[in-house]
Amino acid sequence: MDMIYIPYVAAGIGFCSVLLAGYGLVGYLSSAGDTARLRERVSGGRGDASSAAGGLRNKFSDIFESMGTKIGPKDSEEVNKTRRELIQAGLRTPGAAVKFQGAKGVIALTLLGLFLAARFLLFREMPLATTCFGAVAMAALGIYGPQVWLRKRIAKRQLAVANELPDALDLLVVCVESGMGLDQAIERVQNELRESGPIISLEFRLLTLELRAGKARADALRSLSDRVGQDDLSSLASLLVQADIFGISVGRTLRVYSDAMRTKRSQRAEEKAAKLPVLLLLPLVTFILPALFIAIMGPAVILFIDIFAQVNP
Repeated sequence: MDMIYIPYVAAGIGFCSVLLAGYGLVGYLSSAGDTARLRERVSGGRGDASSAAGGLRNKFSDIFESMGTKIGPKDSEEVNKTRRELIQAGLRTPGAAVKFQGAKGVIALTLLGLFLAARFLLFREMPLATTCFGAVAMAALGIYGPQVWLRKRIAKRQLAVANELPDALDLLVVCVESGMGLDQAIERVQNELRESGPIISLEFRLLTLELRAGKARADALRSLSDRVGQDDLSSLASLLVQADIFGISVGRTLRVYSDAMRTKRSQRAEEKAAKLPVLLLLPLVTFILPALFIAIMGPAVILFIDIFAQVNP
């Protein structure tokens, strides 16, 4: 065999190996979902249209969970960190941390297989070094891409909480100063903000359920702070805990903090408005100015071309 064909043979063998390994792994991991569905049928479970529609999603969920169990981190600290990030992002289903790790593995294998398939079928002249670099890049994208998406989701949710919190505090002030207790005021606010502030309403509902279950108010407020991970809400929880311990007026504390939060939200809006000229500079230079120069200078350029053509026949 000529030495020039060795890279192509190696690329083909690598592609087939990854494809067969992925197919076998998916078949092995999906056996748990098949067993569960068979057990459900034997026990007399219904197979209506809704269960059939969700069957594909359940199958992928089983695959992600099984793969996450195999390849996920075993360190309890790392698992708790992933679970806390998923909770802050609003992903609170059972086994979400394991499924997230499995999803990263599935995405990495899929991107790697697609790249090797494209390399073998379309870009046959790609050098071996570029092939190895591209394969590593695709695998890294599959592993770190979901993590970047998770951090953006957390930041988006925390920003939504920061925007919804001042209105919730105003309602809390009104309820507390009208004679309600703090627990009843929180429950009333979460009912009123279901449409205008769904995220803060959900968090207050979980806080209400914890208080109903008998959890101490200080512990419930700390759990609220940990679930959201937003600085303003964490400060509010600390203030309410201190007011409860030292006997400070809750209504006065909420009113002062509400004014501070509203001022901070106004400052955040002013900061975004101040950044607009800088953000508009790039599209202005890239898209608007070239079209403007063409519209202004185009006739003059055409006129000069005609003049020079007449001078030099």
